Amino acid sequence: MYARTIPLDPADFSKPPAKIGDIRFRNLLPAPDWAKLPKAIRRRFSKRLADGATVVYAGEVLETWMSRAGWLLVQALRLIGAPLPIDRSIHVPSVVSVTEDMRTGGQIWTRLYARHNGFPQVVHSSKRFAGPTGLEEYVGYGVGMSLTIHVIDEALVFRSRDYFLELFGRRLRLPAWLSPGALTVTHAELPEGKFSFTLQVAHPRLGLLIRQLAVFREVEP
Repeated sequence: MYARTIPLDPADFSKPPAKIGDIRFRNLLPAPDWAKLPKAIRRRFSKRLADGATVVYAGEVLETWMSRAGWLLVQALRLIGAPLPIDRSIHVPSVVSVTEDMRTGGQIWTRLYARHNGFPQVVHSSKRFAGPTGLEEYVGYGVGMSLTIHVIDEALVFRSRDYFLELFGRRLRLPAWLSPGALTVTHAELPEGKFSFTLQVAHPRLGLLIRQLAVFREVEP
């Protein structure tokens, strides 16, 4: 008895290895919840962004509402780079790009919002697969928040669990009285390959502070 020898095809060595999708968002959810999401959302949050890959989404801001307290909050947050919308502009273009964060292994999200007056607002943040919940968003100046992830009505929902400040290598959790409120971001699928992005910040005593709704579609490379 002898083993059969299978001839090797040199072409096999020239084929690029199959790309493995990014499973980090999927691993933060129970398998049944992940399966409830529309296929397009699962694909969007499984894109592999290593090796310098970037994905770009273009769309329009349809709603930006803020209470008086919300307006004061977003102006105060200009001191740390203005991570929330700074005015009430609507029906203006918006572009979001996502790329790899080579320092942390997470993702850099860059959001550009046109304004009726002045230069567009640009917001940078880093999603890091770390912290007590396995996911956090860092906005710079030592400020970030831990996030939880959920599936509600076939939409992917991110919620802030707490806020933190990183100083001199130490991480300090902000007390509840210093919290700007609970942040919720909802990513929902729409017809014709579009999706909506809804951001809300609600304070336990002051109520809803900010709500922004934008619609995007992926820009093909």
